Amino acid sequence: MLTGDLVRPRLHYLRGELQVDLLPAANARWRKTAADLIDLFQSQVGQTQGAWHQAVDDFLGSRTDYVVVRGLAKVLSDGATFTAVATPVPPAALRAQVFARGPALATATLLHPHTRETILKEAAVEYQISPQQAADILYADRPAAYLLTDAGPVWTPDTLLARYNLELSRAALYWCDQMQVEIYSGFKDFWKFLKLFKLMFWATPIEGGYQVTLDGPISPFVKATTRYGRQLAAFLPALLLSDRWQMQATVRPPKADQTLRYHLDHTAQLASHFKRSGEFDSRLESDFAAEFQAKFGDERGAWQLTREDEVILLGDTVMIPDFAFTHKEDGRRALVELVGYWHPDYLERKVAKVRAANRSDLILLIYEGVNLSRERLQDTPTQVLYFKSKPVLKEVLEMVERVAL
Repeated sequence: MLTGDLVRPRLHYLRGELQVDLLPAANARWRKTAADLIDLFQSQVGQTQGAWHQAVDDFLGSRTDYVVVRGLAKVLSDGATFTAVATPVPPAALRAQVFARGPALATATLLHPHTRETILKEAAVEYQISPQQAADILYADRPAAYLLTDAGPVWTPDTLLARYNLELSRAALYWCDQMQVEIYSGFKDFWKFLKLFKLMFWATPIEGGYQVTLDGPISPFVKATTRYGRQLAAFLPALLLSDRWQMQATVRPPKADQTLRYHLDHTAQLASHFKRSGEFDSRLESDFAAEFQAKFGDERGAWQLTREDEVILLGDTVMIPDFAFTHKEDGRRALVELVGYWHPDYLERKVAKVRAANRSDLILLIYEGVNLSRERLQDTPTQVLYFKSKPVLKEVLEMVERVAL
C-alpha cells in the first residue's frame, strides 16, 4: 500500500467531507507517464532495488508531480518480487567483524590508523573472499541491495492507473476509527475478507441486505494509532466485489482539525484486485443447482432457488447457507446447507454454527459417509436429510414445503 507521504497531498477536506484526488484514467499525460514507468520498471529486472529508486529519481528530473510519480512507482514495486542475494558470508557476521575493528576513515591518522580499505582487506582474508566481495556483501541483506527478480503483473497504463486510484482510496482509511457499510450482495466474499483481516464487526439486517459496523478494538480510547485503520484500508477492495454497497467512515488525517466523513459506494470508478469466490464451492453444490434448474427451474415449479443470499448472524461470526428456496407466490423461505465434507474440524464448526443459528427453517443435507449422526443435532430445531450419493430433490422439496416460513 502507499505510504502516508504519498497520500496526504492527494486528500482534500470540504465541508466535513474527505475527498480523494484520483487520476483521470483517460488523461494523455498520465497514460504516457504510466507507460514510461512500466517500461522503465521492466528494464530494471536483475538490478537492485536501490537502482530502481535511482532510476525513478532520474525519471522525475525537474517534474513537479513527484508525489504521483513516486506513488505509481510504489504500486509497481509492491506488485514485484525483490530477492536477497545469496552470499558466502552472512552480511551481519561480516559487519560485526568489520565494526569490531573500530572506526575507519578514508585516510589513516595517528589516532585512527585503519582505513575502510585496510579493514575490508583484513576481513576478506579471514573469510577467504576478495576485498571487493567483502564490500559487496557488507550490506547485501538491506532491501536496497535486493534484486528485482520478478516484475509482477503484466501492467498496462489502464491497470496501473486503476490500481493507483484504488491505493489512494484505501489509503484514505489509514486514519479511520470506524466504518459503516451497507451491503446488498456478495455476502460470502464480504464476510470471508472480514475474517481474513480479523476485523471486529456488528451486523444488523436491513431490507435486501445488512448494515455492518466495523470498529477498532481500541478506537474509543486511542485516536492516534493507524494500526486498525490500515486493516480497514486493506479490507476495502473486498467491498468492490459486491454489486451494490455503500460505505461511510469517520477519519481524522494529520492536520485535520476535525473528524471527517469519507464516503464511497458501488458507483465509484474503482476496480478490486481481490478475486471473487467461485459460484459454487464443490461439485456437489453445482450438481444440486443444475438438477433443480433442469427439473423445476424457470416457470416449472413453485419454488425459486437462490445461492447464498441470506446471512445468519451469530455474534462474532456468521453462517451463510448454501441455498435458499423462496416460494414464488407467498414468499415463504427455507434455507439449505449441504454437508459433504467430513474433516472433523469442519464438522465441529458446522455443528456449532447450526446450534447457534437455532433455525427451524434450516435444512441440512448430509452425505451418509460423513460422521455426523442425528444425535449430534438432536438439540436443535434444524431439519436433517441424509443422502447416499446426491440429494433427492423430491425429498428436499417435500421438506422445504414443511419447514418454510
